[in-house]
Amino acid sequence: MKYGISTFVTDQGIGPAALGRAVEERGFDQLLIAEHSHIPVGRRSPWPGGGTLPAKYYRTLDPFVALTAAAVVTERLLVGTGVALVGQRDPIHTAKEAASLDVVSGGRAVLGVGVGWNREEMANHGTDPATRGRLVDERLAVIRSLWTEETTEFHGEFIDLDPVYLWPKPVRAPHPPVYVGGGERPFPRVVEYGDAWLANSLPPAELGPLMKRLNDLAGREVPVTVFGAGHRQEEVAAYAELGVDRVLFDLPTEARTDTLRTLDSMAAVVARG
Repeated sequence: MKYGISTFVTDQGIGPAALGRAVEERGFDQLLIAEHSHIPVGRRSPWPGGGTLPAKYYRTLDPFVALTAAAVVTERLLVGTGVALVGQRDPIHTAKEAASLDVVSGGRAVLGVGVGWNREEMANHGTDPATRGRLVDERLAVIRSLWTEETTEFHGEFIDLDPVYLWPKPVRAPHPPVYVGGGERPFPRVVEYGDAWLANSLPPAELGPLMKRLNDLAGREVPVTVFGAGHRQEEVAAYAELGVDRVLFDLPTEARTDTLRTLDSMAAVVARG
């Protein structure tokens, strides 16, 4: 089982370059960072975590800018979004940004995607929350075509695109891996568009049966990365027993000194096996 970090990069915590270097130095193989374009003042959508929305949600850096900063000071670290809110993003820009990150990093980009929870945030992007799932599916289809085809043409429910060129193409063939985030509901999206399931903070006891359902639906063994995991030794061992491909420890958004101390603690858990 491999180990990585999932976190929010903001203007109040450790910078992305220092974070990327620290994560790689401690032997983690992947860094995924969150995205929120903005938080509406009149938000009515409840935060899935319950209670008051943490300050880090308000202050996220643009993920592709932050990931580029992390990529240029590292050599092996996989860098990606956890998750990009594709329903709020233009698919042409997203395809170009992710492909550019893959080029700059030498083929180390990962595109983690999700549909999001903040309905007011979606609406400000012109996205109808009621149809966001179908919209995300179309945008993923377009992104994949832009990455892999000489020209892309698409005529769907939401996207009407006459033939276009887009470069750069990604370094990694056939394209950067797409991790589809969420619980059981997006399983058809995982099967159709995903290279892995990004299981969001699911404890081992719940994850095992869901992995079996996903594999049965896909007719194959789907790689699973657990996003936002705790780093208790017994929990990590339980994930390994399930055959999880990778665990991403949930790193708090803090100043540099505190972040390095927490990363050392997480690395010690990995070292103990």
